[in-house]
Amino acid sequence: MMNFRKRAVLAGFAASTALAAPAFAADVTPEAVVKHYADVALAKYQDSLTTAEALDAAIDAFLENPSEETQNAAKEAWIAARVPYQQTEVYRFGNPTVDDWEGKVNAWPLDEGLIDYVDASYGMESDENSLYTANVIANSEIMINGESVDTTEITPVLLSDTLQEAGDIEANVATGYHAIEFLLWGQDLNGTDAGAGERSYTDYLSDGCTNGNCDRRAAYLSAASELLISDLQDIVSAWEEGGEAYTYVTEDPTRGIAAILTGMGSLSYGELAGERMKLGLLLHDPEEEHDCFSDNTHASHLNDAIGILQAYTGEYTRVDGTEVSGPSVSDLVAEKDPALDEEIKAKLVATVEAMEAMAARAEAGEAYDQMIGEGNDEGNATVQAAIDGLIEQTPSIERAIAALELGQIELEGSDSLDNPDAVFQ
Repeated sequence: MMNFRKRAVLAGFAASTALAAPAFAADVTPEAVVKHYADVALAKYQDSLTTAEALDAAIDAFLENPSEETQNAAKEAWIAARVPYQQTEVYRFGNPTVDDWEGKVNAWPLDEGLIDYVDASYGMESDENSLYTANVIANSEIMINGESVDTTEITPVLLSDTLQEAGDIEANVATGYHAIEFLLWGQDLNGTDAGAGERSYTDYLSDGCTNGNCDRRAAYLSAASELLISDLQDIVSAWEEGGEAYTYVTEDPTRGIAAILTGMGSLSYGELAGERMKLGLLLHDPEEEHDCFSDNTHASHLNDAIGILQAYTGEYTRVDGTEVSGPSVSDLVAEKDPALDEEIKAKLVATVEAMEAMAARAEAGEAYDQMIGEGNDEGNATVQAAIDGLIEQTPSIERAIAALELGQIELEGSDSLDNPDAVFQ
């Protein structure tokens, strides 16, 4: 069987590059920086789309001929697709177009009982979510806000317009990478023991179907994959010249530079260090991992950190191996304060290295959900070191905001970091 964990780590390593001294500092303008930033964003989303199309083809092959081999190929394609996408997350927070769109493709955590069957340990109901075990795949009709909804035909429109955040509940995630991940891997019932989800390919067989509704499960997986491609096409268009995301950062270079650093700082601190990592470590809860069905969380976190570094340096390695570089925020900061620029680069690289150490541990056989388990002092320390790197780089990013005279910018916070006692209340 393919070692999916190893494949993800190697993909992340390939994206990490050594840093050279600024090549453009002498004549860099804010206009050039935001233009290059937008061009790199477009390249990353194009790569995300390309790998999602490869995933869709692998899913089609799996559904046409369900087997362990074709299922593993689809899983491999899913993990490959996560690499460029996670490196785009740094475009969030500072750009409203991206923020408004992002939940369609990467919302988490999800109450997977909305989509399909779940183990008895999941529970039958939730006080917070009436659709906790609605199981759309098994039911051609469900109730949403007291009204009957026909789910006979499972289509991309049903997923996006009716089921996504149904009942205005964020945990009702019906679309995107994580819905597809659940349908490929199934629930990870191992807690903080070894092992990812173990869904059998027989859940998709026409003859010999396990767990019922194999045809509807296949329809859901196909619809979710089709919708992912459509949503990624939308964001590619948004980053093309004249698109909303492109225009937001380029028509006002000061606003664009602010968006770059806001994305870097907010992803570093509140989102990644806080909500995605420290919360799970505080609770020692395997449910608080980003790619929780596949045990690919270490790679997603690593690629987020790589994306932050790339946003600062203006460097990116495309999935076809093409190296992209150009005028960057690093160049602007170096003109104002060379020592600060070196400090920021050193801290960003140190964080990537801490993430790589975490990923190497996963490659060696200890998944992220095991690392955060209670009593695993060494694993906890490895994760904490990556969190510390994210925390330590944030004040330096804030100093860059001040050095470039961008005004008051509020970065995302997290109770897990700022008020950890609240986590246990």
